[in-house]
Amino acid sequence: MDSEKELWRRNATELGAAVARGEVDAAEVVESHLERVAATNPAVNAVTQLMADAARRAARELDRRRARGEALGPLAGVPFTVKENIHVAGWPTTHGVPALRDHVAAADSPPVRRLRAAGAIPIGHSNMPDLALSTTPESGLFGATLNPWDPTRTPGATSSGDGVAVAVGMAALGLGNDSGGSVRLPAAFNGVAALKPGYGRFAADHRVYGQEPTLASQLFPVDGPLARSVADLRAAAEALVGADAQDPRAVPVPLRGPRPAGPIRVGVVVDPTGAGTHPRVRAAVDEAAAALEAAGYAPEEVSVPRLEESLESYGRLIMTEFGLNWARIRTLLTEESARHIELSMERTPPADLAEYIRHTGVRLSVQRDWAALQETHPLLLAATHTQPVPAREAPKDVESHLEAVLPFALCTATSYVGVPAVSVPTGLAAGMPQGVQLIGRAYREDLCLDAAEVIERHFGVLAPVEPRPAPARA
Repeated sequence: MDSEKELWRRNATELGAAVARGEVDAAEVVESHLERVAATNPAVNAVTQLMADAARRAARELDRRRARGEALGPLAGVPFTVKENIHVAGWPTTHGVPALRDHVAAADSPPVRRLRAAGAIPIGHSNMPDLALSTTPESGLFGATLNPWDPTRTPGATSSGDGVAVAVGMAALGLGNDSGGSVRLPAAFNGVAALKPGYGRFAADHRVYGQEPTLASQLFPVDGPLARSVADLRAAAEALVGADAQDPRAVPVPLRGPRPAGPIRVGVVVDPTGAGTHPRVRAAVDEAAAALEAAGYAPEEVSVPRLEESLESYGRLIMTEFGLNWARIRTLLTEESARHIELSMERTPPADLAEYIRHTGVRLSVQRDWAALQETHPLLLAATHTQPVPAREAPKDVESHLEAVLPFALCTATSYVGVPAVSVPTGLAAGMPQGVQLIGRAYREDLCLDAAEVIERHFGVLAPVEPRPAPARA
């Protein structure tokens, strides 16, 4: 292993194995990452609440257990960040807004508990936009997160803090959530990998002060890991998968399923919305498809079913629920954060009860059509974002808002349908990361991970990276 100061460069699976074998102490691993936080977080503002003392105590306990001869988990001593809307016992779950700064969690959320059981150690909460409602990576409580590759570009939203923390080496894993691209976009924009699990795959708990989320917020958001390698995503998924009494939606289905007979057909989606895919992004999709073909997959171009209808229905379900409580929610947000929802409601107005109920049926109908496509094409390959990494500026009107959200329309649709996806880097283009996503059918995250590893072997791993300084203000 490297010296203590360089342990932060190591991936999660490497660190976990080294700690379990006694090659390095968990305390050394944690200290190396805390030093990395001190060195890099001022430049990127990804970690919000640093759990330094608690992490040190957890690491010392792991080292004592190993000294007693106890077997340690596969992620022993691995530091991970936790998005500000996921509970860590004893710490405020602020959702990025001042009104919730004292909302202290009584217990760990299921994915935090499961990662701890595998030996991983929470090192800090990570930054996110207010209530995860904005495409602008800025919190009213903690300020803006910056992209380490270029601070003038967005780091993605809403799990931007985790994507950046993992990219610069402050943590080996990040735990975020995704309801329309919110782990996949930060992964693609920061040069790391992310897994959006399918509906019901990983247990979660998104209650605020004990209040349960409403239907759209039950169906679409899922907690998932970010990491620098696909192997680390797989290790995190092994820890997170399975039924859990705290979340009755979580299914008792093992991560690994049977491999489909013959070459796996991969549907390549080159221009999901018809709005165009940037030539550099299209070239990366083509190269990823060629890498899969060389590995024995069978790629061919397809179109996804009823995309426009899916986007409309997704928006109607969410905006109807927001609309009912918007007067109260609006008081928690900054002007910048509120603009995304207000523009979304202008584009897709809340529905009346009859229309809302109709859209719950539309979703099942679209899911049937996706299932038919994925019966013949168990995997889909597409750009995570069809354009280069955007600038940090927020949309100002309906037209610019549509331009901002169309490039990740397929991320939105996969959340609507509830299927899994893995985003994996495809190298650099014009000095910035880009990535593709592998979309699987229900409960087949393993097929997504297998294919993502093929693409990762072809393009290589980009992170960790040294943050670039923000330009001086005039």
